[in-house]
Amino acid sequence: MIDKLEALAERHRELEARVSDPNLVKDPAAYRDAMREHSRLSETMELYSEYKQALEDLEGARSMGRDEKDPELRAMAQEESRALETRIEDLESRLRDRLIPRDPLDDKNTIMEIRAGTGGDEAALFVADLFRMYSRYADSRKWKIEVMSLNETELGGYKEIVFSISGDSVYESMRWESGVHRVQRVPETEASGRIHTSAVTVAVLPEAEETEVEIRPEDLRIDVMRAGGPGGQCVNTTDSAVRITHLPTGLVVHCQDEKSQIKNKAKALRILRARLFDLEESKRHAERAAERKSQVGSGDRSERIRTYNFPQNRVTDHRVDLTLYKLDLVLQGDLGEIVEALKAAAREAVLKVDRT
Repeated sequence: MIDKLEALAERHRELEARVSDPNLVKDPAAYRDAMREHSRLSETMELYSEYKQALEDLEGARSMGRDEKDPELRAMAQEESRALETRIEDLESRLRDRLIPRDPLDDKNTIMEIRAGTGGDEAALFVADLFRMYSRYADSRKWKIEVMSLNETELGGYKEIVFSISGDSVYESMRWESGVHRVQRVPETEASGRIHTSAVTVAVLPEAEETEVEIRPEDLRIDVMRAGGPGGQCVNTTDSAVRITHLPTGLVVHCQDEKSQIKNKAKALRILRARLFDLEESKRHAERAAERKSQVGSGDRSERIRTYNFPQNRVTDHRVDLTLYKLDLVLQGDLGEIVEALKAAAREAVLKVDRT
């Protein structure tokens, strides 16, 4: 572990020199990547510094515990040694986590797609609830959300909504939201007070740069049409909606959120690029493709990664067996505990593979 940390320390020194180079600012992408890596390594080096200091302090305390003649001072030194040993174990654990190689996708922005599955209007209303939940969580992380496409229902829900989230390490946190989310509650339209179960699917795609995915114009069929849906100033008045079909794969993207046909086309291309990027990543990593298939599924009630139970104010993530009785707060964007538990489980899985 020490050898790896010393190698990171050398890399940190290189980055400090690089980010101080005024020429680097001329390349915004390179400057952004260098600053991002420097920031992460700075946190690791701070932990490493604390670890080395704790080792020195432990050696001093042990020496004092052995050599001190005064029984009271010797007992204090031995107590300090025990406290330092506990702290060193904690620092070692945190440093090992830091040494796990980062997935190169973790720093990417994301495009999220939420679709109503089983449950009709109730499922569509829960799509809107999840979108608000993710929006508030993004606000708490100082991330930016942009709606790219939506299909609204008369009751104020969404059959589907597609949006992007941009910010620091978005995909690292949000990737675990991919899957079937099940909701159990009494619909407002249910006179008898019976609990209904609905399902919603969430897909999280890493957003690709234009240079990462080649989209040839001849591979696209672009159709324009009048926007549809409940209300809206431009609905059924201008040909602003855009549908793009990627002929080689059959992928279809539809955007009508913007009043401008040009803006809708640009958004549709961003979504298409993300889907194609994810498709290529899945081909390169067969296990990721299998994982995504099991997570997203078909929206059937029997397939789920998380359950939101309104009568009990309970949310349960079935992958890490985590149950919280604060559904009201979770839907207000308090997702941190769930996200951290999923990230910790993923790190432990990687460490388990390394140990075997």
